[in-house]
Amino acid sequence: MSDFTHNFWSLYVAGITLAGILACGLLLWITSRKKVQATADNTTGHVWDEDLTEMNNPMPRWWMWLFVLTMVFGFGYLAAYPGLGTFAGKLGWSTRAEYDAEVAQANAELQPLYARFDAMKPEDMAGDAQAMAIGERLFLNNCAQCHGSDARGSKSFPNLADNDWLHGGSPDRIRQTIHDGRIGVMPPMAAAVGSPEDVRNLSHYVLSLSGSPHDSLRASLGKSKFTACAACHGMDGKGNQALGAPNLTDDVWLHGWGEAAITAMINNGKTNQMPAQAGKLTDSQIGVLTAYVWSLSNRAGAAR
Repeated sequence: MSDFTHNFWSLYVAGITLAGILACGLLLWITSRKKVQATADNTTGHVWDEDLTEMNNPMPRWWMWLFVLTMVFGFGYLAAYPGLGTFAGKLGWSTRAEYDAEVAQANAELQPLYARFDAMKPEDMAGDAQAMAIGERLFLNNCAQCHGSDARGSKSFPNLADNDWLHGGSPDRIRQTIHDGRIGVMPPMAAAVGSPEDVRNLSHYVLSLSGSPHDSLRASLGKSKFTACAACHGMDGKGNQALGAPNLTDDVWLHGWGEAAITAMINNGKTNQMPAQAGKLTDSQIGVLTAYVWSLSNRAGAAR
């Protein structure tokens, strides 16, 4: 992908653009200087299909000047707007600036709608039909691409409707996650655990914590190796929301279940990122979205 974002391509396109305009000018100049010797009947002497005769009438001047004006417009456009590599243009226009202006205008027009929700608690908004309708639309536009339209996620994308939270499921923690994003890191632990057999034994011990099918002999051998994991997951394997370390006893597997998946996690580690939404959404929109996400796993509280 880096091949397509390299500076070479912007220079390549700029070169072709300039070459095209200059080639048009060169063609006009050559054709204007070329004289065809006409016959007495003002034809070039070329005949096609026995009766189609090419006349020697010059191209109208207005047509010629139309080409010249097109070239002048092209050079003017390239000077005023971005079109020559990294040159930003004299007017300073950019698609990003225009997009930001349109978003700012839309947010200003929508602010009166959100003003009613700014003073409400997330738990109260969760019981407001209008707030939830807006929150659902915000979720579908900004979150569903990863978590699914039903918010139940998929492999490596958390289920937001099951009340199992890596970083905490309170409204404050959800808002912080949406606003700032999260980066979850599981470092490779194979070197700290020991041999490949030790890693396999540890995988079965981890499976045993949630009562999942496992080899009890291997699990007993792997229990002592769990000390390498306890700093994050705790000695009881119940995790640590302050670190985003998963609870290994609840039979919820974000990145896959079974010996192979757990062994791969221990050997290779994992980095997962939830992008920050603060740059895309206003504080009022994040507040409504927080209430909607909270309501997904707190149906009874939202109903009250």
